[in-house]
Amino acid sequence: MRQFSYEQPANTADALAIADAPNTRYLGGGTNLVDLMKLGVEQPDLLVDVTSLLSRDITAQDGVLRIGAGASSPDLAGHPTVRQSFPVLSQALLAGASGQLRNVATVGGNLLQRTRCAYFQDVTKPCNKRQPGSACPARQGDHRNLAILGGSEHCIATHPSDMAVALAALGAVVHVETARGPQQIALIDLYTDPGDRPDRETVLAPGAIITAVQVPALSFGSVSRYVKVRERASYAFAIGSVAAALDIDGGIVRDVRLAFGAVAPKPWRASRAENALRGQEPSEQNLKAALAAELDQARPLRDNAYKVGLITNIAVGVLSDLAGETER
Repeated sequence: MRQFSYEQPANTADALAIADAPNTRYLGGGTNLVDLMKLGVEQPDLLVDVTSLLSRDITAQDGVLRIGAGASSPDLAGHPTVRQSFPVLSQALLAGASGQLRNVATVGGNLLQRTRCAYFQDVTKPCNKRQPGSACPARQGDHRNLAILGGSEHCIATHPSDMAVALAALGAVVHVETARGPQQIALIDLYTDPGDRPDRETVLAPGAIITAVQVPALSFGSVSRYVKVRERASYAFAIGSVAAALDIDGGIVRDVRLAFGAVAPKPWRASRAENALRGQEPSEQNLKAALAAELDQARPLRDNAYKVGLITNIAVGVLSDLAGETER
């Protein structure tokens, strides 16, 4: 392994100052970064360990959930408020990785984990995300599990987080500390589209630290679900996933939250489908029409067009089940 330096700052201000150095990376749980270092994808000169600086607190007040960036997946998934008021989040967390990894990984790190695209992880292959302008061999190569939404000619990698999909559906806000002061960023705005610079994955300023995630109160958050489809039963990344919450009044959709995973370079908030469903009966016909309006944006390649039907079927099933729950 390539040599690197290691620092444990005493506070956030020190971390921000240290991280101003070139080729520096923050270390939290390390479940993604360390893997990429072993592969040679990441080659930092300095690791700044912020584990002790990140709050692990999970609090709920007036329906608003605040999650410290250092919280672990098991603690968050098992929190009473999460299980009762936001089951979609609990289910997404428990669907991700193995128990051992969930125990170590942090919420902040989960949001910033990098793609599992095989070309990105193989330093012997060109990849625009690793080296802009080199090429995207996935477009003509192995892209069966890659993006059908939001990609570009330069990159069709998918974001791997399950948790981020649930948080996107719930309208979460990310709290960030920077050298210029604190910021709040809507989670769906945290990630950038690949365009011609897929190496730029978020809007975070260099050295910025995610300190917390806030989930706003949602009156129908308890009527929510996360469903993940993968190629094997466990310890696998999704090939398609759906996070949904549904509010029905008198047989009509009053409000709905919907997000997709494993189909885009970032968690995909299905705003078109949401708008099409509000004020409609949650019939199979209406659900399929709304999803068709959303997936009209899809640009599948040779081997991943199946994801259009997959996401449609998952979402119709999830929303139908939630509609049935509200009618009982």
